[in-house]
Amino acid sequence: MKTQLVNPNAKFGTMPVFFTALSTILGAILFLRFGWAVGQVGFLGVIGIIVLGHMVTIPTAMAVAEIATNQRVQGGGAYYIISRSFGLNIGAAIGVALYFSQAISVAFYVIAFGEAFDPVIRWLSESLNIPVFDKRFITIPTMAILTVLMLTRGANIGIKALYWVVAIY
Repeated sequence: MKTQLVNPNAKFGTMPVFFTALSTILGAILFLRFGWAVGQVGFLGVIGIIVLGHMVTIPTAMAVAEIATNQRVQGGGAYYIISRSFGLNIGAAIGVALYFSQAISVAFYVIAFGEAFDPVIRWLSESLNIPVFDKRFITIPTMAILTVLMLTRGANIGIKALYWVVAIY
C-alpha cells in the first residue's frame, strides 16, 4: 500500500501555519521590552538582534509550514509533526522540551497581556479617580473566555483572528 505525502483534505494551508509560527516566535515580550533593549544595546544593536533572530526564525517557520501542509496534523500539533518526521524516540525527546517551552511561553504571553494594560490602568486612576486595580481582573476573565471559545468553537476561530493579529503586527 502506497501512502500519499500530500493530504487533499488539509484545511489550514500554508499561510495560517506560517503566521502562527511567526507570531509565536516574535511574541509579545519583544514588543513590550523593545524600549528597554534600545536603552541597553542601542537602536542599531536592537535592529541587529531582530535581523539575527529573523535569520533563524523565518526558515524555521517556513519549514514548519511545509511539513504541516504535507501531512494531516492530528492531536498533538507540533509534537505530532516532529514525531512523524523524525521518529518516535527523537519526537518524544523533543516533545518534552516543546511541552515545557510552550507552557512557559503561555505564562509569558499572559503576563505581557496584563502588562499592556498598565497605561490604561494608570490613566483610569489619574483621570477618572478609579482606584488602581490588579491586572488579574483583566487577564483571568480574558483567558477564561478565550479557553471556552477555543474548546467550543475550535481552531478555526483562532485562524480567523490570526489574520487580524498579523495585520496589526
